[in-house]
Amino acid sequence: MTGVLLQTEGGAKGWPGRLLRLEGLALLVVACVLYHRTGLSWWWFAGLFLVPDLSFLAYVFGRGAGTLAYNLTHMEVGPAVLGLMGLTILPPALPFALIWAAHIGWDRMIGYGLKYASSFDHTHLGPVGKAARARRFA
Repeated sequence: MTGVLLQTEGGAKGWPGRLLRLEGLALLVVACVLYHRTGLSWWWFAGLFLVPDLSFLAYVFGRGAGTLAYNLTHMEVGPAVLGLMGLTILPPALPFALIWAAHIGWDRMIGYGLKYASSFDHTHLGPVGKAARARRFA
């Protein structure tokens, strides 16, 4: 029972939560500034910005698959590895890594974190969506 409570009621509160959101803003700004330096069109940026959210489609295979797919596409590790590849062996990958990083930064800035399998609305940054509204009005 305790594990479930930690998963559903957890999340960064107070200053730690604010600092994590500030980190998200920093990631978003740095990724956008570096993207600008690539010279690639901002239309590409706008068109690809929400692509990581296609991981939601994995929820049709169940909550576990959806959580795994969402978390894998919303960790900083993916764009970091792709960006490193872009800087070393595959230069065209760099702008896409920066768009991906900017997306993650945006999500973190607005409070969307990695998902717990207990519910889509329960994240490592705290509840979002219906869970956040229920918590506010409880």
